[in-house]
Amino acid sequence: MTDPHRSPAQVRSDIAHNARVWNHWLGGKDNYPIDRAVGDHVTSMYPSIGEVARADRAFLGRVVRYLTGDVGIGQFLDIGTGLPTADNTHEVAQRTAPATRVVYVDNDPTVLAHARALLAGSPEGATEYIDADARHPEQILRGVEPTLDLKKPVAVMMLGILNFVLDTDEARKIVGTLMDAMPSGSYLVLTHPTLELGGEGNEAAMRFWNENATPPITARSHAEFATFLEGLELVEPGIVSCALWRAGPGATQVAQFGAVARKR
Repeated sequence: MTDPHRSPAQVRSDIAHNARVWNHWLGGKDNYPIDRAVGDHVTSMYPSIGEVARADRAFLGRVVRYLTGDVGIGQFLDIGTGLPTADNTHEVAQRTAPATRVVYVDNDPTVLAHARALLAGSPEGATEYIDADARHPEQILRGVEPTLDLKKPVAVMMLGILNFVLDTDEARKIVGTLMDAMPSGSYLVLTHPTLELGGEGNEAAMRFWNENATPPITARSHAEFATFLEGLELVEPGIVSCALWRAGPGATQVAQFGAVARKR
């Protein structure tokens, strides 16, 4: 487990990075001029990208409230945390269930530098941060205990992270390794960009991103996304635009799949 207070010597301010650009799209201040320039250019090519970012964040809130309040999940493993913003996983969860325990995972040095904001949880619960890469699930699993008890159900959150694993077979293996280690009654929560659901215009923007920013990204189809959930029981309404998952009246679709599934 890495000290969240160490200096992030490897931060690059000369190339755009997803965590910081995402922060810019969400209206945050933890980004550099290059992040804003690339983010704004992507927006000019695909104007709804900001709506996607906000819909993904709102989906997180609805899901965490559902899992803590309706299902009674008391443990979360949030992989691909991103920069702290309003209503982080532990904040949403601990408002409903103060004893909730949360482990965040990311390997971006800028996120690491801000990790202390993720560790300010409720006194009844617990929050921890692991500096690790989603491509190494075994390392993540070794680091989650004792904060999480893997004999009890865990919600594994992977929002907008598998799209940075370009090989679909590798992405499936990552999900499989993580969920195989979770007990019955655990949940998997995913979001993923797609060129479906009206996202066709995003193809050129993704190509620009891959030429000018890091890490590279890929979109996936409904059929490809569904393979990450094989063997799990989908929670209604199934695989939909994340903006529509248990949303209220007036919600509009964005080109980002969202789904919640339970391990039997």
